[in-house]
Amino acid sequence: MSGLLAGKRLLVSGVITDASIAFSVAKLAQENGAQVVLTGFGRLSLVERIAKRLPETAPVIELDVTNPEHLAGLADSVREHVDGLDGVVHSIGFAPQSCLGGGFLDASWEDVATALHVSTYSYKSLATAALPLMSPGGAVVGLTFDATQAWPVYDWMGVAKAGLESTSRYLALHLGKQGIRSNLVAAGPLRTMAAKSIPGFEQFEDAWSERAPLGWNLTDQEPAARACLALLSDWFPATTGEIVHVDGGYHAIGA
Repeated sequence: MSGLLAGKRLLVSGVITDASIAFSVAKLAQENGAQVVLTGFGRLSLVERIAKRLPETAPVIELDVTNPEHLAGLADSVREHVDGLDGVVHSIGFAPQSCLGGGFLDASWEDVATALHVSTYSYKSLATAALPLMSPGGAVVGLTFDATQAWPVYDWMGVAKAGLESTSRYLALHLGKQGIRSNLVAAGPLRTMAAKSIPGFEQFEDAWSERAPLGWNLTDQEPAARACLALLSDWFPATTGEIVHVDGGYHAIGA
């Protein structure tokens, strides 16, 4: 077995279609020597079909990150397929429609709470649920969309991502004593299923195409996935609490 992740055991969440970043992570991870276990929620049969499109069919575990029973049983479910974990990928986000598309001032607390629970708190929930399977040298990697600015139409999901970025830093603080890293990849806009649910998403597409110094391919998930693999590997042993931008350089350029 050879590759950047040779011998690694990974849990990857958020594989919904083969156009998702999570799918690209799982595919490249297998190609680089890792064993991969997927989690899915809701349309589990769909995730199982997508899992068959990987180089090697990956097992799928049902996981609702807002369900305490699912989280409590995660370690046992994973042990049915691998004897431990070296890395966890969090690619989970959801906000009710009222929280997106310009409705920032009108969204109810109930809807905002849902967005924060699924998109922010779940990062901590998933990490701690997987913790019994992990040992020093392990890594948790999540996906964000640069939350240092307020973006048109992103609204409460932007707030949730800001919370996610802070959560990662606190996980880095509290998991560091166990030798486990927490980092995020801030990808530019990609035409994933999540993007399609955001009204006015084309505003992001136009801006990135015009301003990213390296250019930006809206349909290529591989650059973001490669960054995830690097952070999961042994090549960043002393890096934690970091956000790696994979956006063609857009974040570094002024208006």
